[in-house]
Amino acid sequence: MGTIVEVLLPAGQADEVARIRQHFLAWEQACSRFDAGSDLSRLNRGDGQLLAVGPYLFSALAVAVRAAGATDGLFDPTLLRSLEALGYDRDFEAVLAGQSNPPVSPLPRTGGWRELELSHDRQEARLPSGVGVDLGGLVKGMAVDAAVADLTSRSISPIAVDAGGDLAVAGLPPQAGGWTIAIEGPDHPRVISLAEGALATSSVTRRRWRQGGVDRHHLIDPRTGLPSTIPLLSASVAAPTCTQAEVAAKVAFLLGPEEGSTFLAERRLSGLFLAPDGGERLAGRWATA
Repeated sequence: MGTIVEVLLPAGQADEVARIRQHFLAWEQACSRFDAGSDLSRLNRGDGQLLAVGPYLFSALAVAVRAAGATDGLFDPTLLRSLEALGYDRDFEAVLAGQSNPPVSPLPRTGGWRELELSHDRQEARLPSGVGVDLGGLVKGMAVDAAVADLTSRSISPIAVDAGGDLAVAGLPPQAGGWTIAIEGPDHPRVISLAEGALATSSVTRRRWRQGGVDRHHLIDPRTGLPSTIPLLSASVAAPTCTQAEVAAKVAFLLGPEEGSTFLAERRLSGLFLAPDGGERLAGRWATA
């Protein structure tokens, strides 16, 4: 997942960290596009074949297809070929360390999720030939939710699980009405209070590179197949689950502050949009700490 996972637990529960680490490793090993042996890499090499996949990848694919349909394709899990064509064709540290391949023209088509076939009875999946899946952000959110569900099912509280800014909480920290969370901004962090649920941020501040003298970032707009040109640094969304927050944050970013705020309001979600000049826009009921 290319990130650090932090787990905050009550005193005396440190042994739980190893269990949560195994949760994340299982998701990583099934759904990483950078691991040639993962279920996802095998599916991406399938060339139109119907393949049996493990439960982690199958559940992620099912959630991704539902999210794509619910957002009219603005959340598109089948953007891997576009990312590769734009130079993000290997682990990000390797992208930064090496020379990017020249741009591919014409760019690969988007919207392949509409043709992604899932057999729930046999737990099989088929990708159209030439289509590839990238589930990085979504899988982070799902792994966070799974970790929190595992801990709360065993009455461990309060807890917070944070995977590189995609986080979820359960219970309140001692003598506090919420968890204090800082969201990175262009000039100073924005501090908010989260009493329950989850938070995710889609940002262009970190995964940036140059390809043939052109600046690129990883937030691809499926309407163009190119990095979004919306003048934003980030969009953060609070939602009941980290999976929901992850999807909503990406869509809100691609829509921009105006349309993104409407999108969030229709779903009764709260959001924060940050611009490069330090400007901000709040959507919904956003609690500042």
